[in-house]
Amino acid sequence: MTLHRSARPLLLALGAALAATTLASGCAPLVIGGAAMSGALLYTDRRTSGAQLEDQAIEFKAGPRLKDALGERAHLNVTSYNRLVLVTGEVASEEDRAAAEKAMAGVENVRSVVNEAAVMGLSSLTSRSNDTLLTSKVKAAMIDDGNLQPSAIKVVTERATVYLMGRVTEREANRAAEVARGVSGVQKVVRVFEIISEAELKAIEKK
Repeated sequence: MTLHRSARPLLLALGAALAATTLASGCAPLVIGGAAMSGALLYTDRRTSGAQLEDQAIEFKAGPRLKDALGERAHLNVTSYNRLVLVTGEVASEEDRAAAEKAMAGVENVRSVVNEAAVMGLSSLTSRSNDTLLTSKVKAAMIDDGNLQPSAIKVVTERATVYLMGRVTEREANRAAEVARGVSGVQKVVRVFEIISEAELKAIEKK
């Protein structure tokens, strides 16, 4: 099984976060605010510091759990935001898809699992490279838009479908989806947001 996790060693995470601020985001499941513990990102991240650490731990544990459940017969990406876990990639059967979801649901601190794994052949290297490029383009478009806080939104791309995660208002969710849909090559946008009120956003920004 090929597993891409956003839990990286700290130096890699810091470098990836810095790259994101200069319009060059990393591969789909890369943590923009969670694994990188720099002061600026902690300030703009809408999760608590505890939630960020829990998300990093969840993603770190994903590899062994999924390997135990599926061996080498799947390609899966696991992304956690505020303990909401998104599973994307490819599995060989519906049974494997269910096994992947069960494995992730059993990880400590996981609040819920959104299982977007597809029953199909494993994606090609070309497809995965294209997904990396699309993620970078979507992040860059959000920065260029000027009406969004890109550090509050995770972008995960799988076979040209873009998944958006984060704690955002309905206004921000709609705008982020609109921006992502406008990026050339994006075939579909799936919102996996945790919606907060405008009042909650103001309270977060005052902290």
